[in-house]
Amino acid sequence: MNINYNETIPNNVSLSDDRRLLRALERWQPAYINWWKELGPHQTQNFEVYLRTAISVDAKGWAHFSHVRMPEYRWGIFLSPAEKDRCIGFGLHKGQSAWTEVPGEYRTELRRLIVTQGDTEPASVEQQRHLSKTCPSLYDLRNLFQVNVEEGRHLWAMVYLLQAYFGRDGREEADEMLSRHAGDPNKPRILEAFNERTDDWLSFFMFTYFQDRDGKFQLAALSESAFEPLSRTCRFMLTEEAHHMFVGETGIMRIIQRTCELMREHDTDKVSLMGGIDLSIIQKWINFHYSICLDLFGSERSTNAANYYSMGLKGRFQENKINDDHLLTDSYVLLPKIEKNKIRSEETPALTAINLKLREDYTKDSQRGLDRFNRIIESYDIDTKLTLPHPAFNRNIGVFKDVESSPTGEIIDSTTWNKQRNEWLPSSEDYELVKSLMIQVIEPGKMAGWIAPPKRGIHGLPIDYEYVLFH
Repeated sequence: MNINYNETIPNNVSLSDDRRLLRALERWQPAYINWWKELGPHQTQNFEVYLRTAISVDAKGWAHFSHVRMPEYRWGIFLSPAEKDRCIGFGLHKGQSAWTEVPGEYRTELRRLIVTQGDTEPASVEQQRHLSKTCPSLYDLRNLFQVNVEEGRHLWAMVYLLQAYFGRDGREEADEMLSRHAGDPNKPRILEAFNERTDDWLSFFMFTYFQDRDGKFQLAALSESAFEPLSRTCRFMLTEEAHHMFVGETGIMRIIQRTCELMREHDTDKVSLMGGIDLSIIQKWINFHYSICLDLFGSERSTNAANYYSMGLKGRFQENKINDDHLLTDSYVLLPKIEKNKIRSEETPALTAINLKLREDYTKDSQRGLDRFNRIIESYDIDTKLTLPHPAFNRNIGVFKDVESSPTGEIIDSTTWNKQRNEWLPSSEDYELVKSLMIQVIEPGKMAGWIAPPKRGIHGLPIDYEYVLFH
Protein backbone atom coordinates (compact mmCIF):
# COMPACT_ATOMS: atom_id res chain seq x y z
CA MET A 1 0.00 0.00 0.00
CA ASN A 2 1.98 2.92 -1.33
CA ILE A 3 1.31 6.43 -0.08
CA ASN A 4 0.38 9.20 -2.50
CA TYR A 5 2.71 12.13 -1.84
CA ASN A 6 1.42 14.15 -4.78
CA GLU A 7 -1.63 15.28 -2.85
CA THR A 8 -1.88 18.12 -0.35
CA ILE A 9 -2.43 15.58 2.40
CA PRO A 10 -0.38 12.39 1.77
CA ASN A 11 -2.54 9.33 2.30
CA ASN A 12 -3.30 5.75 1.34
CA VAL A 13 -7.06 6.00 1.92
CA SER A 14 -8.08 7.45 -1.49
CA LEU A 15 -8.82 10.79 0.11
CA SER A 16 -9.30 12.45 -3.30
CA ASP A 17 -12.43 10.32 -3.81
CA ASP A 18 -14.19 11.98 -0.87
CA ARG A 19 -14.27 15.70 -1.61
CA ARG A 20 -16.25 16.61 1.51
CA LEU A 21 -13.75 14.93 3.79
CA LEU A 22 -10.82 16.31 1.82
CA ARG A 23 -12.14 19.87 2.20
CA ALA A 24 -12.64 19.35 5.95
CA LEU A 25 -9.08 18.10 6.42
CA GLU A 26 -7.67 20.86 4.19
CA ARG A 27 -9.47 23.36 6.44
CA TRP A 28 -7.87 21.76 9.51
CA GLN A 29 -4.38 21.49 8.00
CA PRO A 30 -3.36 25.21 8.31
CA ALA A 31 -4.47 25.22 11.95
CA TYR A 32 -2.26 22.20 12.54
CA ILE A 33 0.75 23.88 10.87
CA ASN A 34 0.19 27.00 12.99
CA TRP A 35 0.03 24.84 16.12
CA TRP A 36 3.29 23.12 15.12
CA LYS A 37 5.04 26.45 14.55
CA GLU A 38 3.79 27.87 17.85
CA LEU A 39 4.04 24.84 20.16
CA GLY A 40 6.15 22.30 18.29
CA PRO A 41 9.96 22.08 18.62
CA HIS A 42 11.16 25.55 19.56
CA GLN A 43 12.82 27.68 16.87
CA THR A 44 13.50 24.80 14.50
CA GLN A 45 11.71 26.09 11.41
CA ASN A 46 14.87 26.18 9.32
CA PHE A 47 16.53 23.00 10.57
CA GLU A 48 17.04 20.21 8.05
CA VAL A 49 16.67 16.91 9.90
CA TYR A 50 17.51 13.40 8.73
CA LEU A 51 14.02 11.98 9.16
CA ARG A 52 12.21 8.79 8.37
CA THR A 53 9.07 9.26 6.30
CA ALA A 54 6.57 6.53 5.55
CA ILE A 55 6.27 5.84 1.81
CA SER A 56 4.50 2.51 2.17
CA VAL A 57 2.72 0.57 4.90
CA ASP A 58 3.62 -2.82 3.48
CA ALA A 59 5.36 -5.25 5.79
CA LYS A 60 8.48 -5.31 3.59
CA GLY A 61 9.34 -1.75 4.32
CA TRP A 62 7.69 1.57 4.83
CA ALA A 63 10.38 4.14 5.52
CA HIS A 64 12.38 6.61 3.45
CA PHE A 65 15.25 8.59 4.99
CA SER A 66 16.31 12.07 3.90
CA HIS A 67 17.01 15.55 5.24
CA VAL A 68 13.72 17.40 5.64
CA ARG A 69 13.32 21.06 6.51
CA MET A 70 11.01 21.43 9.48
CA PRO A 71 8.05 21.94 9.42
CA GLU A 72 7.87 20.67 5.81
CA TYR A 73 7.60 17.08 6.97
CA ARG A 74 4.80 15.38 5.01
CA TRP A 75 2.29 14.45 7.68
CA GLY A 76 -0.52 12.31 6.39
CA ILE A 77 -3.08 9.56 6.87
CA PHE A 78 -1.79 6.01 6.67
CA LEU A 79 -3.69 2.83 7.50
CA SER A 80 -2.31 -0.69 7.59
CA PRO A 81 -3.62 -3.06 4.91
CA ALA A 82 -7.05 -4.47 5.61
CA GLU A 83 -7.27 -8.06 6.81
CA LYS A 84 -9.48 -10.08 4.45
CA ASP A 85 -12.73 -11.23 6.07
CA ARG A 86 -11.66 -9.93 9.49
CA CYS A 87 -14.05 -10.92 12.26
CA ILE A 88 -14.56 -9.39 15.70
CA GLY A 89 -12.46 -11.30 18.22
CA PHE A 90 -14.14 -10.54 21.55
CA GLY A 91 -17.22 -9.20 23.30
CA LEU A 92 -20.90 -9.52 22.51
CA HIS A 93 -20.28 -9.31 18.74
CA LYS A 94 -17.55 -11.96 18.69
CA GLY A 95 -17.45 -13.81 15.38
CA GLN A 96 -19.33 -11.12 13.43
CA SER A 97 -17.72 -9.22 10.56
CA ALA A 98 -15.70 -6.17 11.61
CA TRP A 99 -17.47 -2.84 11.13
CA THR A 100 -16.55 -0.38 8.41
CA GLU A 101 -18.94 2.23 9.80
CA VAL A 102 -19.64 3.44 13.33
CA PRO A 103 -22.62 1.68 14.95
CA GLY A 104 -25.04 4.34 16.12
CA GLU A 105 -25.45 2.78 19.55
CA TYR A 106 -21.68 2.98 20.22
CA ARG A 107 -21.01 6.33 18.63
CA THR A 108 -20.39 8.28 21.85
CA GLU A 109 -18.12 5.65 23.42
CA LEU A 110 -16.05 5.18 20.28
CA ARG A 111 -15.58 8.92 19.84
CA ARG A 112 -14.44 9.24 23.46
CA LEU A 113 -11.78 6.56 22.98
CA ILE A 114 -10.45 8.20 19.81
CA VAL A 115 -10.40 11.68 21.34
CA THR A 116 -8.58 10.50 24.48
CA GLN A 117 -5.93 8.70 22.43
CA GLY A 118 -5.62 11.58 19.98
CA ASP A 119 -5.17 14.16 22.73
CA THR A 120 -2.00 12.47 23.99
CA GLU A 121 -0.19 12.89 20.67
CA PRO A 122 0.16 16.69 20.42
CA ALA A 123 0.53 16.84 24.21
CA SER A 124 3.87 15.04 24.14
CA VAL A 125 5.14 17.38 21.42
CA GLU A 126 4.20 20.37 23.57
CA GLN A 127 5.85 18.84 26.62
CA GLN A 128 9.13 18.36 24.74
CA ARG A 129 9.26 21.57 22.72
CA HIS A 130 12.29 23.12 24.47
CA LEU A 131 14.50 20.04 24.62
CA SER A 132 16.40 20.95 21.45
CA LYS A 133 18.14 23.70 23.44
CA THR A 134 19.89 21.13 25.64
CA CYS A 135 20.40 18.11 23.37
CA PRO A 136 23.33 15.85 24.36
CA SER A 137 24.26 15.16 20.70
CA LEU A 138 23.10 15.59 17.10
CA TYR A 139 22.15 11.90 17.12
CA ASP A 140 19.80 12.48 20.05
CA LEU A 141 18.46 15.72 18.63
CA ARG A 142 17.49 13.90 15.44
CA ASN A 143 15.75 11.19 17.45
CA LEU A 144 13.79 13.81 19.39
CA PHE A 145 12.57 15.35 16.14
CA GLN A 146 11.69 11.93 14.70
CA VAL A 147 9.55 11.20 17.75
CA ASN A 148 7.94 14.65 17.50
CA VAL A 149 6.94 14.42 13.84
CA GLU A 150 5.52 10.94 14.33
CA GLU A 151 3.48 12.05 17.32
CA GLY A 152 2.18 14.79 15.05
CA ARG A 153 1.27 12.20 12.43
CA HIS A 154 -0.52 10.12 15.05
CA LEU A 155 -2.65 13.17 15.76
CA TRP A 156 -3.47 13.27 12.05
CA ALA A 157 -4.50 9.62 12.24
CA MET A 158 -7.04 10.30 14.99
CA VAL A 159 -8.29 13.50 13.37
CA TYR A 160 -8.93 11.58 10.15
CA LEU A 161 -11.13 9.10 12.03
CA LEU A 162 -13.03 11.90 13.76
CA GLN A 163 -13.66 13.87 10.59
CA ALA A 164 -14.38 10.85 8.38
CA TYR A 165 -16.83 9.07 10.67
CA PHE A 166 -18.27 11.50 13.23
CA GLY A 167 -19.57 14.44 11.20
CA ARG A 168 -19.86 17.84 12.89
CA ASP A 169 -19.03 16.39 16.31
CA GLY A 170 -15.82 14.95 14.87
CA ARG A 171 -14.83 18.26 13.26
CA GLU A 172 -15.38 20.07 16.56
CA GLU A 173 -13.32 17.49 18.45
CA ALA A 174 -10.52 17.85 15.88
CA ASP A 175 -10.43 21.60 16.51
CA GLU A 176 -10.39 21.02 20.26
CA MET A 177 -7.24 18.88 19.88
CA LEU A 178 -5.37 22.06 18.97
CA SER A 179 -6.98 24.28 21.60
CA ARG A 180 -6.02 22.18 24.65
CA HIS A 181 -2.35 22.47 25.65
CA ALA A 182 -0.07 20.52 27.96
CA GLY A 183 0.07 22.15 31.37
CA ASP A 184 -2.40 24.91 30.47
CA PRO A 185 -4.15 25.86 33.74
CA ASN A 186 -7.36 26.78 31.92
CA LYS A 187 -7.50 24.12 29.20
CA PRO A 188 -5.10 21.26 29.96
CA ARG A 189 -4.71 17.96 28.16
CA ILE A 190 -7.18 15.25 29.14
CA LEU A 191 -4.76 12.88 30.90
CA GLU A 192 -2.71 14.29 33.76
CA ALA A 193 0.58 12.59 32.80
CA PHE A 194 0.49 14.64 29.61
CA ASN A 195 0.42 17.90 31.53
CA GLU A 196 3.75 17.24 33.26
CA ARG A 197 6.74 19.25 32.07
CA THR A 198 9.61 17.52 30.29
CA ASP A 199 12.47 19.91 30.90
CA ASP A 200 15.47 17.59 30.78
CA TRP A 201 16.71 14.69 28.69
CA LEU A 202 16.59 12.18 31.53
CA SER A 203 12.85 12.93 31.69
CA PHE A 204 12.59 12.66 27.90
CA PHE A 205 14.16 9.21 27.85
CA MET A 206 11.93 8.13 30.75
CA PHE A 207 8.92 9.55 28.90
CA THR A 208 9.68 7.62 25.72
CA TYR A 209 10.36 4.48 27.78
CA PHE A 210 7.30 4.60 30.05
CA GLN A 211 4.67 6.89 28.48
CA ASP A 212 5.26 5.63 24.96
CA ARG A 213 5.11 2.08 26.30
CA ASP A 214 1.71 2.93 27.72
CA GLY A 215 0.92 4.14 24.18
CA LYS A 216 2.00 0.75 22.84
CA PHE A 217 -0.46 -1.09 25.08
CA GLN A 218 -3.33 1.34 24.54
CA LEU A 219 -2.85 1.22 20.76
CA ALA A 220 -2.56 -2.56 20.84
CA ALA A 221 -5.86 -2.77 22.73
CA LEU A 222 -7.51 -0.37 20.25
CA SER A 223 -6.06 -2.31 17.31
CA GLU A 224 -8.30 -5.20 18.40
CA SER A 225 -11.35 -2.96 17.89
CA ALA A 226 -14.35 -4.16 15.91
CA PHE A 227 -14.28 -0.78 14.15
CA GLU A 228 -11.98 -1.63 11.25
CA PRO A 229 -10.69 1.91 10.41
CA LEU A 230 -9.56 2.36 14.04
CA SER A 231 -7.94 -1.07 14.10
CA ARG A 232 -6.02 -0.44 10.88
CA THR A 233 -4.94 3.02 12.01
CA CYS A 234 -3.59 1.76 15.32
CA ARG A 235 -1.76 -1.18 13.74
CA PHE A 236 0.31 1.22 11.66
CA MET A 237 0.84 3.61 14.59
CA LEU A 238 2.32 0.70 16.55
CA THR A 239 5.01 0.35 13.88
CA GLU A 240 6.13 3.92 14.53
CA GLU A 241 5.69 3.66 18.30
CA ALA A 242 8.37 0.95 18.46
CA HIS A 243 11.04 3.53 17.55
CA HIS A 244 9.92 5.84 20.34
CA MET A 245 10.42 3.11 22.92
CA PHE A 246 13.79 2.28 21.34
CA VAL A 247 14.84 5.91 21.84
CA GLY A 248 13.81 5.76 25.50
CA GLU A 249 15.34 2.39 26.33
CA THR A 250 18.66 2.94 24.60
CA GLY A 251 18.86 6.48 26.00
CA ILE A 252 18.49 5.22 29.57
CA MET A 253 20.98 2.42 28.91
CA ARG A 254 23.54 4.91 27.63
CA ILE A 255 23.08 7.11 30.72
CA ILE A 256 23.50 4.10 33.01
CA GLN A 257 26.61 3.00 31.13
CA ARG A 258 28.20 6.43 31.49
CA THR A 259 27.25 6.59 35.17
CA CYS A 260 28.87 3.21 35.77
CA GLU A 261 32.02 4.28 33.89
CA LEU A 262 32.32 7.35 36.12
CA MET A 263 31.64 5.30 39.27
CA ARG A 264 34.47 2.94 38.40
CA GLU A 265 36.83 5.70 37.30
CA HIS A 266 36.36 7.80 40.43
CA ASP A 267 35.41 5.08 42.93
CA THR A 268 32.27 6.86 44.09
CA ASP A 269 28.52 6.60 43.61
CA LYS A 270 28.23 10.42 43.67
CA VAL A 271 29.07 10.87 40.00
CA SER A 272 27.00 14.05 39.84
CA LEU A 273 30.15 15.69 41.19
CA MET A 274 31.89 14.57 37.96
CA GLY A 275 29.13 15.64 35.59
CA GLY A 276 27.22 12.34 35.59
CA ILE A 277 23.79 11.27 36.83
CA ASP A 278 23.72 9.21 40.03
CA LEU A 279 21.96 5.85 39.96
CA SER A 280 19.88 7.05 42.91
CA ILE A 281 18.58 9.93 40.78
CA ILE A 282 17.82 7.57 37.90
CA GLN A 283 15.80 5.44 40.35
CA LYS A 284 13.78 8.50 41.43
CA TRP A 285 12.97 9.28 37.79
CA ILE A 286 11.86 5.68 37.26
CA ASN A 287 9.65 5.87 40.35
CA PHE A 288 7.96 9.03 39.11
CA HIS A 289 7.39 8.15 35.47
CA TYR A 290 6.30 4.59 36.09
CA SER A 291 3.81 5.55 38.81
CA ILE A 292 2.14 8.32 36.81
CA CYS A 293 1.91 5.97 33.83
CA LEU A 294 0.03 3.40 35.90
CA ASP A 295 -2.65 6.05 36.35
CA LEU A 296 -3.04 6.21 32.56
CA PHE A 297 -4.63 2.75 32.64
CA GLY A 298 -7.51 4.01 34.76
CA SER A 299 -9.10 2.39 37.78
CA GLU A 300 -8.51 -1.32 38.39
CA ARG A 301 -12.26 -1.88 38.55
CA SER A 302 -14.00 -0.07 35.68
CA THR A 303 -17.49 -0.43 34.23
CA ASN A 304 -16.41 1.79 31.31
CA ALA A 305 -13.60 -0.62 30.40
CA ALA A 306 -16.03 -3.54 30.78
CA ASN A 307 -18.50 -1.83 28.45
CA TYR A 308 -15.81 -1.02 25.87
CA TYR A 309 -14.81 -4.69 25.88
CA SER A 310 -18.34 -6.07 25.66
CA MET A 311 -19.17 -3.61 22.87
CA GLY A 312 -16.09 -4.75 20.94
CA LEU A 313 -14.51 -1.28 20.95
CA LYS A 314 -11.29 -1.98 22.88
CA GLY A 315 -9.78 -5.38 23.58
CA ARG A 316 -6.85 -6.67 25.59
CA PHE A 317 -3.20 -6.81 24.62
CA GLN A 318 -2.76 -9.53 21.99
CA GLU A 319 -6.35 -10.64 22.47
CA ASN A 320 -6.07 -13.60 20.10
CA LYS A 321 -3.22 -15.11 22.16
CA ILE A 322 -5.27 -15.25 25.38
CA ASN A 323 -6.75 -18.66 26.11
CA ASP A 324 -10.28 -17.92 27.29
CA ASP A 325 -13.74 -17.42 25.81
CA HIS A 326 -13.13 -13.70 24.98
CA LEU A 327 -16.48 -12.90 26.60
CA LEU A 328 -15.44 -12.95 30.28
CA THR A 329 -19.01 -13.18 31.54
CA ASP A 330 -18.14 -16.02 33.92
CA SER A 331 -14.46 -15.29 34.63
CA TYR A 332 -12.93 -13.91 37.84
CA VAL A 333 -9.54 -12.44 38.78
CA LEU A 334 -7.90 -11.16 41.95
CA LEU A 335 -8.16 -7.41 42.48
CA PRO A 336 -6.04 -5.53 45.05
CA LYS A 337 -7.75 -3.76 47.95
CA ILE A 338 -6.73 -1.94 51.11
CA GLU A 339 -7.82 -3.53 54.38
CA LYS A 340 -6.55 -2.35 57.77
CA ASN A 341 -3.56 -0.60 56.13
CA LYS A 342 -2.57 -3.80 54.39
CA ILE A 343 -2.80 -4.68 50.72
CA ARG A 344 -5.06 -7.67 50.29
CA SER A 345 -6.84 -9.11 47.30
CA GLU A 346 -10.40 -10.03 46.50
CA GLU A 347 -12.07 -11.92 43.69
CA THR A 348 -13.80 -9.75 41.12
CA PRO A 349 -15.36 -10.31 37.66
CA ALA A 350 -12.62 -10.29 35.00
CA LEU A 351 -14.82 -8.15 32.77
CA THR A 352 -14.60 -5.20 35.16
CA ALA A 353 -10.83 -5.69 35.60
CA ILE A 354 -9.83 -5.14 31.95
CA ASN A 355 -7.71 -2.12 32.91
CA LEU A 356 -5.85 -4.19 35.50
CA LYS A 357 -5.03 -6.88 32.93
CA LEU A 358 -3.64 -4.31 30.49
CA ARG A 359 -1.65 -2.67 33.29
CA GLU A 360 -0.15 -5.97 34.39
CA ASP A 361 0.97 -6.70 30.83
CA TYR A 362 2.53 -3.23 30.74
CA THR A 363 4.39 -3.91 33.99
CA LYS A 364 5.83 -7.18 32.66
CA ASP A 365 7.04 -5.39 29.52
CA SER A 366 8.52 -2.52 31.54
CA GLN A 367 10.35 -4.97 33.80
CA ARG A 368 12.10 -6.59 30.83
CA GLY A 369 13.78 -3.25 30.13
CA LEU A 370 14.72 -2.86 33.81
CA ASP A 371 16.40 -6.27 33.63
CA ARG A 372 18.53 -5.03 30.73
CA PHE A 373 19.44 -1.88 32.67
CA ASN A 374 20.53 -3.98 35.63
CA ARG A 375 22.70 -6.23 33.48
CA ILE A 376 24.72 -3.14 32.51
CA ILE A 377 25.21 -2.26 36.18
CA GLU A 378 26.17 -5.85 36.98
CA SER A 379 28.76 -5.83 34.18
CA TYR A 380 30.63 -3.13 36.12
CA ASP A 381 30.46 -5.17 39.37
CA ILE A 382 28.31 -2.51 41.01
CA ASP A 383 26.00 -3.73 43.76
CA THR A 384 22.93 -1.69 42.86
CA LYS A 385 19.66 -2.77 41.25
CA LEU A 386 17.06 -0.48 39.66
CA THR A 387 13.47 -1.47 40.41
CA LEU A 388 9.91 -0.63 39.50
CA PRO A 389 7.99 0.71 42.50
CA HIS A 390 4.95 -1.12 43.85
CA PRO A 391 1.64 -0.28 42.08
CA ALA A 392 0.44 1.38 45.30
CA PHE A 393 3.23 3.98 45.16
CA ASN A 394 2.41 7.60 44.25
CA ARG A 395 -1.00 6.87 42.75
CA ASN A 396 -3.87 9.27 42.06
CA ILE A 397 -6.33 6.89 40.39
CA GLY A 398 -7.85 3.59 41.45
CA VAL A 399 -7.57 1.40 44.54
CA PHE A 400 -4.45 3.17 45.87
CA LYS A 401 -5.38 6.81 45.28
CA ASP A 402 -6.33 7.55 48.93
CA VAL A 403 -3.34 5.90 50.59
CA GLU A 404 0.37 6.61 50.92
CA SER A 405 2.79 3.84 50.14
CA SER A 406 6.53 3.29 50.06
CA PRO A 407 8.09 2.05 46.79
CA THR A 408 8.07 -1.46 48.26
CA GLY A 409 4.32 -1.38 48.89
CA GLU A 410 4.25 -0.66 52.62
CA ILE A 411 1.23 1.48 53.56
CA ILE A 412 2.45 4.47 55.58
CA ASP A 413 0.95 7.56 57.18
CA SER A 414 1.09 11.05 55.66
CA THR A 415 3.77 12.22 58.09
CA THR A 416 6.12 9.42 57.03
CA TRP A 417 5.33 10.06 53.36
CA ASN A 418 6.08 13.78 53.65
CA LYS A 419 9.31 13.02 55.52
CA GLN A 420 10.60 10.48 53.00
CA ARG A 421 9.05 11.67 49.74
CA ASN A 422 12.24 13.29 48.49
CA GLU A 423 14.11 10.01 49.01
CA TRP A 424 11.75 8.33 46.53
CA LEU A 425 10.70 11.01 44.05
CA PRO A 426 12.63 13.82 42.36
CA SER A 427 13.03 16.86 44.56
CA SER A 428 13.43 20.42 43.31
CA GLU A 429 17.14 20.06 44.08
CA ASP A 430 17.32 16.89 41.96
CA TYR A 431 15.65 18.65 39.04
CA GLU A 432 18.03 21.57 39.34
CA LEU A 433 21.03 19.25 39.45
CA VAL A 434 19.93 17.36 36.33
CA LYS A 435 19.05 20.57 34.51
CA SER A 436 22.52 21.95 35.31
CA LEU A 437 24.02 19.07 33.29
CA MET A 438 21.83 19.80 30.26
CA ILE A 439 24.22 21.73 28.05
CA GLN A 440 23.68 21.60 24.29
CA VAL A 441 26.18 19.54 22.28
CA ILE A 442 25.78 19.83 18.50
CA GLU A 443 29.24 19.05 17.15
CA PRO A 444 28.91 15.90 15.01
CA GLY A 445 30.01 12.80 16.90
CA LYS A 446 30.39 14.57 20.26
CA MET A 447 28.37 13.57 23.34
CA ALA A 448 27.50 15.28 26.59
CA GLY A 449 29.53 14.02 29.53
CA TRP A 450 26.57 12.33 31.24
CA ILE A 451 25.67 9.93 28.41
CA ALA A 452 27.62 7.28 26.47
CA PRO A 453 27.58 7.23 22.66
CA PRO A 454 25.15 4.87 20.92
CA LYS A 455 26.43 1.56 19.57
CA ARG A 456 25.56 2.55 16.01
CA GLY A 457 24.21 5.43 13.96
CA ILE A 458 20.88 5.76 12.17
CA HIS A 459 20.08 3.86 8.99
CA GLY A 460 23.62 2.55 8.64
CA LEU A 461 25.23 6.00 8.94
CA PRO A 462 28.15 6.73 11.29
CA ILE A 463 27.55 8.26 14.70
CA ASP A 464 29.32 11.47 13.63
CA TYR A 465 27.02 12.06 10.66
CA GLU A 466 25.37 15.50 10.47
CA TYR A 467 21.87 14.35 11.35
CA VAL A 468 20.69 17.94 11.79
CA LEU A 469 21.70 20.83 9.55
CA PHE A 470 21.26 24.31 11.04
CA HIS A 471 20.32 27.30 8.85
